[in-house]
Amino acid sequence: VSGNLIPQTEVGSTNQMKTNPGWEEYRYFEENSFLDPRQEPLSTFSIDVDRAAYSNVRRYLEQGQLPPPDAVRIEEMINYFEYDYPTPAAGEPFAVQTELASCPWAPERQLLRISLQGARIDLSSAAPNNLVFLLDVSGSMQAYNKLELVKPAMRLLVDQLRPQDRVAIVVYAGAAGLVLESTPGSDRQKILEAIDRLQAGGSTAGAAGIKLAYQVAKEHFIEEGNNRVILATDGDFNVGVASESELTRLIEAKRDDGIFLTALGFGMGNYKDNKLEILADVGNGNYAYIDNLQEARKMFVHEITGTLYTIAKDVKIQVEFNPARVGAYRLIGYENRLLAAEDFNDDTKDAGELGAGHRVTALYELVS
Repeated sequence: VSGNLIPQTEVGSTNQMKTNPGWEEYRYFEENSFLDPRQEPLSTFSIDVDRAAYSNVRRYLEQGQLPPPDAVRIEEMINYFEYDYPTPAAGEPFAVQTELASCPWAPERQLLRISLQGARIDLSSAAPNNLVFLLDVSGSMQAYNKLELVKPAMRLLVDQLRPQDRVAIVVYAGAAGLVLESTPGSDRQKILEAIDRLQAGGSTAGAAGIKLAYQVAKEHFIEEGNNRVILATDGDFNVGVASESELTRLIEAKRDDGIFLTALGFGMGNYKDNKLEILADVGNGNYAYIDNLQEARKMFVHEITGTLYTIAKDVKIQVEFNPARVGAYRLIGYENRLLAAEDFNDDTKDAGELGAGHRVTALYELVS
């Protein structure tokens, strides 16, 4: 396992995209196949702490529908849950554990589990936050499970703020605007009133909003602090930047400023999962789908330090299989996170971030 630690005081998938009949968009991927360790002994991939797939699939099932195949990212389904993994030793950023067992769907094969457990931090002693809420208030957000869910979700986060934390609010519709200057967490009522005043309407100038949010975050940058943009949207950018490649270039130009990104997806029908996944992947961030207030509470109350605080950047896993012991292997999930073997030692190669207390699980199916 490799990664760059954060002190506390190219994705391997095709660019194809498939759209389901409801105009929701997901990144196309093909399930990993079995590989021969005699030809390919090394398996290398980026970690993934996103969990949008689970709550998004849950939303489909609760409506009596099957989700599109590309919406079901197995690693996010597995990593959604808490597991009783060993905690890291004092001073260590994470602990690694492996386990081998019989494969439940093919007993003649074996299942290898590799797990990472990130170190937990106490919010009361964590670094101060410089947060910018980037909220989509375009016409496409006029629904009970969009802006009307964004507002109480953001209120949950505001309730966790400390006096040393700061929040600014940027909104975008036909244009982007700053509706709340960077405000200390002690002025909670002012922040909540700004959230309550938000209304949806207009087109979606997502690019302008992203640029302004990063500009505001940079202006109020806290050295040795946690500087983060929190984006809440349905992903339906229809003015300015629209394609995945344009979004990638935009975010890559901003991430080197030491500003992290949390992407939160809302709504259905025109939901653009593909764009939000890209934003989180290249923006040193994490991605979740908020289908109800309970999911927002999981993000912003129960697991707030994992949501906000990154303890290790660009974390990659590389496994070497011995062909004398393993006839074939396949990685289950992580199709959008595959890396070349040489990327493991390349510190310039972007990979996933590990949040405080986050858990990462990877499963391999092995043939003797």
